[in-house]
Amino acid sequence: MDAPVFIISIVAILAALVGLPWIVFHYVTQWKKNASLTVEDENLLDELHALARRLEDRMGTIERIVAADNPGFRPGLRQERDQDFELTRPDEREMQTSRPRRRDQ
Repeated sequence: MDAPVFIISIVAILAALVGLPWIVFHYVTQWKKNASLTVEDENLLDELHALARRLEDRMGTIERIVAADNPGFRPGLRQERDQDFELTRPDEREMQTSRPRRRDQ
């Protein structure tokens, strides 16, 4: 076997056996590290949730005013929007979903 071919084959085998798994594991750890929300993201979501609540209240006020002025007015999809969605942090969700076990279980 020629020396250049032997060196190229060794480099290719090392790249396949060491290099590729290293790249895969590197990015897996990066994805796991960045998978959670940062404090800034949580604060932004809280602000957006508060803004959405205020806008929903304004829409309700506008619909009441229009309904008072126009007896034939029907607010669209009001029942679906009235459902209250609670946004909680993951640790609060775990506390809410964990139930005490019954004695017979």
